[in-house]
Amino acid sequence: MILPVVKLGTLALKTACKPIANRLKKEAVYIPDSANSSSISPRIYGHSTDVAIRPLDEEKAVQAPADLLGELFVFSVAGAAVFFEVQRSSRSEARKEEQRKQELEAMKQRDDDLAQEIELLQQKIEELEQLARGRGFAGLFNPRRTHGTEGVKAKPS
Repeated sequence: MILPVVKLGTLALKTACKPIANRLKKEAVYIPDSANSSSISPRIYGHSTDVAIRPLDEEKAVQAPADLLGELFVFSVAGAAVFFEVQRSSRSEARKEEQRKQELEAMKQRDDDLAQEIELLQQKIEELEQLARGRGFAGLFNPRRTHGTEGVKAKPS
């Protein structure tokens, strides 16, 4: 249930950030002196150049950074959404891994308990076999004869 809601929220966030990015682009165009904020020196590394640098169209000079700003905003929102999705997914995987560890531990404990029970049953079987060897085969079916009275005949009552 939570996964579709998170995915839908992420999609809504991405959709909502596009108009905000467009608004940022429009506002960046109207910043005063944005075209005059950088100057290019005709000297590069101390050498003069004979290359003629033609001036940029003012609209293009302002529009390119505005577009970049809008795209950076969309990218940062999408990156944040992906980051939070990965965090949520890793927490979910950690919970699942902890649950698997607990189930594995419970199975190991049950295995140990069953091994102890098998060992106890084997000891009881060995005791019964020793009693059976001491009395003989007929002694198993004669309830009057006990383990301590092997050599003594039972008195008729």
